[in-house]
Amino acid sequence: MNSLIVFNLIVSVFAFFVCREKASRLREKHALLVASNTHWGWYGFLSVSIPTLVLGVLIHYAGIYFINSGIRSSSALEFASHAEYLLVKENVTASIGLFLNEISQTRFLSSFIIIISYFVSGIEPTIIVFQSDTTIEHLDLVIGAIKTKILALTATIVLGVIFALILAQRSINTVSVSYNAREKVEFVIVSLLALSSLIAVLTTVGIVISLLSETVNFAMMHSIIDFLFGTVWNPQFTSGEVEGYGSDLGILPLLWGTLYISFIALAFSVPIGLYSAIYLSEYASDRFRSLAKPVLELLAGIPTIVYGLFALLTVGPLLRDSFTQPLGLGSNSDSVLAAGLVMGIMLIPFVSSLSDDIINAVPQTLRDGSYGLGATQSETVKNVIIPAALPGIIGAVLLAASRAIGETMIVVLGAGAAAKLSLNPLEGMATITAKIVNQLTGDTEFESPETLVAFALGLSLFVITLCLNVLALYIVRKYREEYE
Repeated sequence: MNSLIVFNLIVSVFAFFVCREKASRLREKHALLVASNTHWGWYGFLSVSIPTLVLGVLIHYAGIYFINSGIRSSSALEFASHAEYLLVKENVTASIGLFLNEISQTRFLSSFIIIISYFVSGIEPTIIVFQSDTTIEHLDLVIGAIKTKILALTATIVLGVIFALILAQRSINTVSVSYNAREKVEFVIVSLLALSSLIAVLTTVGIVISLLSETVNFAMMHSIIDFLFGTVWNPQFTSGEVEGYGSDLGILPLLWGTLYISFIALAFSVPIGLYSAIYLSEYASDRFRSLAKPVLELLAGIPTIVYGLFALLTVGPLLRDSFTQPLGLGSNSDSVLAAGLVMGIMLIPFVSSLSDDIINAVPQTLRDGSYGLGATQSETVKNVIIPAALPGIIGAVLLAASRAIGETMIVVLGAGAAAKLSLNPLEGMATITAKIVNQLTGDTEFESPETLVAFALGLSLFVITLCLNVLALYIVRKYREEYE
């Protein structure tokens, strides 16, 4: 496949220059070409590269299909389960990779080297090598799969080369006055743009389907009512009772911890971010704004793991020494307040940047009109600018809330792992994201509700953030002021 890609690129570039040169010569003869020379060049490039690449991909996956079919239909093996079949397929695939590496140590033109080596010396030397290797299992299947793989490589190279040359000749012969290459090139570009949009949508759909399917499996093992309304989170990874495994998997303690920490983060970040946005957009000089805004937005580029370490090593111990121990509330540095404050620091540039852009979008004519009526600058900001920008600011706050709810590393390191319902901000609490990490960390089996509950938690988190995002878009669109 790598060799075909290299050859395809060479022929495509050749077609690009030849088609462009031919169009240029026709134009020198005063021919009225509909498309430009560059359009003709890209027409030749796309006419060769895309169909040849599609052909190579089809042959590649056809080879994989025949290899898997040979494994599945093997009379020497009777698979007790699908997992056993997957294990055998993985072993055969690894052996094929070992064979290809033995023949060719280089990736460049490796397919040519493999094909030539096979048709010159056959596969017998490989059989001898594999027979001496006691780690190779299912030798007959491996040999058959290797032969199929080499035939697929041969078909890919031979058919790909012939197909690319035919397409190159066809694209060169197409260059004429009557043919509109511009429409074909623009159609391909628009199709690629539409495909990119479709991939983004299908990715979201795929995430939802994967979460939903595993959540359904979880609901078949554990009561969904207990999950949604349970007030105790106590997963037990011991094989006790098969039904429910004796675990309490209520989401309410985790949901409370998530919302509590997010509330503290928003209570800290929204006033600071909003006030800084008002100052930078209405009061600060251009010089100060050019210096302060990049520094403020620098916080947005800090990885969340750094914020988590800051909460664990600095903010948490500071709150413990200042409040928790003096008040006799414990000696742990993990707390809701520590995680909320650090998360609020992380959200400050997010709120400030969005609010600043929204405030600057308010037309200058509103400010001038307010000043003309005798209002001061502070009165203009309070009575004109903020009301005009309020829908966008509310949308920014909701987006910040969605970001806070989905944060992981800060709460994992700074908030602790205790799932509880408490109002004390100096206690540690667990969040939904933290428990998703805990449930999927280590040697876990995907056949127990204690592991599958992570997908139910993920789906719940997805629904919450989706609702917040939809609400933010609704508020912005419904109450947005349109100015001439």
